[in-house]
Formats: sequence, C-alpha cells, structure tokens
Amino acid sequence: MKLLGIGKRGDVYLRTLPIHGARAVITRGKQREPWLEKLLARRPLNAAVVALANKMARTIWALLAHDRTYRKGYVARAA
Repeated sequence: MKLLGIGKRGDVYLRTLPIHGARAVITRGKQREPWLEKLLARRPLNAAVVALANKMARTIWALLAHDRTYRKGYVARAA
C-alpha cells in the first residue's frame, strides 16, 4: 500500500490545522523527536512541517479508527 501526501480534497480549513500545529511544534518545541531533527537537517523547513503534519494526521486517524488513546512511545506488536 502506497501512502500518499496531503491532497487538495476536502475542507481547506481542516487541512490547514495540522500544518499550523506542526509548524508550532517545530518552531516553538523545546524537545523534538530524533527523526524530526534528522529530517530538519536534510530537508527545507516547510517539507519537514508537512511531514510532521502528515504523521500527526495518520496517528489521529489510527487512534480514532481503532478506538484507542494516545500513549507516548507505543510500539505495535506483530500479529
């Protein structure tokens, strides 16, 4: 299954909310994940913002789809 980026379908305002949230995390965040630091070192800021927003949106979808609560550091087990 190929994961695609954020498309231009749907509500514009709803699509911009994760982007604004990700930009706030990157610009104001004190502690960032190591993968995000590596991404910022090799990609432009806006590309890293979109990547973080995409990851946040996928996490939110998974939590809602599987009726779970967020747990930092959660690792899924193999079936």
